[in-house]
Amino acid sequence: MGSSPSPDIYIPEQWSEAAGSIADSSTPPITLICGAKNCGKTIFSRYLLNVLLHRYSRVAYLDTDVGQPEFTAPAFLSLTIVHQETPDITIPCLKTPERCLFFGDVSSKRDPTSYLNYVFAIYDYYRKEYCSLDKEENSPMIDLPLIVNTPGWVKGVGYSVLVDMLKYICPTHVVKISISSENKNLPAGQFWLDGEHNGTINLIEINSARQDSLNRSVLVQKDARLLRDLRIMAYFRQCFPSDSDISTIKELAHSLASHCPYEVPIASIKIQHLHREVPSSEMFYSLNASIVGLAVDSEGPENLPWCLGLGIVRGIDTIKGVLYVITPVPHSSLDKVNLLLQGYIQIPICLLQVQGCISPYMSADVLTTS
Repeated sequence: MGSSPSPDIYIPEQWSEAAGSIADSSTPPITLICGAKNCGKTIFSRYLLNVLLHRYSRVAYLDTDVGQPEFTAPAFLSLTIVHQETPDITIPCLKTPERCLFFGDVSSKRDPTSYLNYVFAIYDYYRKEYCSLDKEENSPMIDLPLIVNTPGWVKGVGYSVLVDMLKYICPTHVVKISISSENKNLPAGQFWLDGEHNGTINLIEINSARQDSLNRSVLVQKDARLLRDLRIMAYFRQCFPSDSDISTIKELAHSLASHCPYEVPIASIKIQHLHREVPSSEMFYSLNASIVGLAVDSEGPENLPWCLGLGIVRGIDTIKGVLYVITPVPHSSLDKVNLLLQGYIQIPICLLQVQGCISPYMSADVLTTS
């Protein structure tokens, strides 16, 4: 019988043995978790994170699932350094990543090449900051264990992307989770090595833990779009103190619509549209009432600026030359922002329906043209 780290979660013995073997590695492990959608990658990664934190004071978490990321809002790839265990692994929680890149989409389908560049850039940062060189053997030494969470798109182009990730990262451990529908699973064995066996990689193949004998489900099936909207709302809930009297979506919608925005001089920033081109004459119309990534153009890998968080463009006044932005990013960090990134992430519909308005964020008396 497996152990249960949370009251409503069943961890089978196969899972606990897999996590234990990874934690017992002689050196800090780099573990990549892969498998089809709804196989339990997220729950296993949370469980493994807690197990590793029994042995290590810190664990790095590289999230490549832009659709349902673990610690950030959707459309981000991030590296988060985790110091504390999660008491209840059924509950997702937002954390401030050490570094993140705003991809601007919830899937790599639109631009898999750029997506891989984002993954490689975040991983390169981890190697630079948390791996040292063994001078005697002239080989890299891992100083901080790493968990790599991956998307559930494992067929077609998604499969090719996963193979490229595995080849680039070269993890010490690969956890492959299978579901009952065989045709949806990844190929057997070390599929990313083109038939070549690599003895330095520990492949751990486990089955999805759907439910136990008491019918307690380890997975909660929810609509992906709903989960993304909930995560976006949780992110912007951070604009207000935790003890604020905001307990419903309607209250959050009203609070955001009346929240005092930051004034951002248009002359002080650049605007970049991701995965598409927008005519300059339509730029402000496209930007208004949208969610944008707040980035620092002068920092980050080449052509991939580090992002500090998300903002809602509350309105644009081209006469005054200012944007009005709502964001939980602290003012001290906003001083660095000089680039707005617009992708395909939209404000949840339920936040737009305030006092009968189609969009409280798009005000005709604020948006003007010059």
